Amino acid sequence: MSLLRNKKGLSVVVTTLIILVVSVLLATIVTLYAINVTTTRVQEEALHLSKQHVWYNTTGSWAQAAIVIVNTGGKDVVLDKISVRGQESPWTDLYYWRTNNVTVSDDLEVTPTNITGTSFNILVEDEMRLFRQADDDLTLKSGWTIVVYIMNPDSVALNDVGIPVGITVFTSNAQYYKEANIEAAQ
Repeated sequence: MSLLRNKKGLSVVVTTLIILVVSVLLATIVTLYAINVTTTRVQEEALHLSKQHVWYNTTGSWAQAAIVIVNTGGKDVVLDKISVRGQESPWTDLYYWRTNNVTVSDDLEVTPTNITGTSFNILVEDEMRLFRQADDDLTLKSGWTIVVYIMNPDSVALNDVGIPVGITVFTSNAQYYKEANIEAAQ
C-alpha cells in the first residue's frame, strides 16, 4: 500500500515525453551524420568536353582530331583511352597540353603539317603551346584543362568529309561522348 501512495515518481505522461524527445533527437543526429558522410566525402567525377573537331587534310592525305577536356568534378581523374569513331587511338598518336590557368575559349585549329615527334608546338589561345606525345594514361587534376590532338584517327578517310563521328573519352568510372562533323582541311 505504501508504494501506491509514493508521490516522488514521474508521471506516465512525463516519462513518455522524455522517451519521445530522446528518440527524435537521436534520429535527427543519425540522419544529419549520414547526410554529412554522403555529401562531403563522396566527390563526383565530371568532365566537360568541348571544341571537338575531326579534320581530313585533302592535300596531305592525313586526318587529325582535337578536343578540349575540362575536369569540372571534385576529384582527379585518369583518362584511360580516347576513341574516334569507335576506334581506340594509340597513345603514341595523342599529343596533349595541360593547364590550370588558361581558359580555352577560342576554337581549335587544324595544324598546317602532320604532327610528329615527341613534342609539337600548336597555336592555342593565340600562343604557341608545347604539346607532348602521350605514352600512357593521362591524369587530369580537378579544375584543370587538357587539350588533346590525335593524329590519324582510325577509319577517317576522304569520303568521310561531312559525316558526323563520335569522340569518346574513357575514365575508370565513366565514358564521355561528343560528336563532330569531319571537316576538310586545306
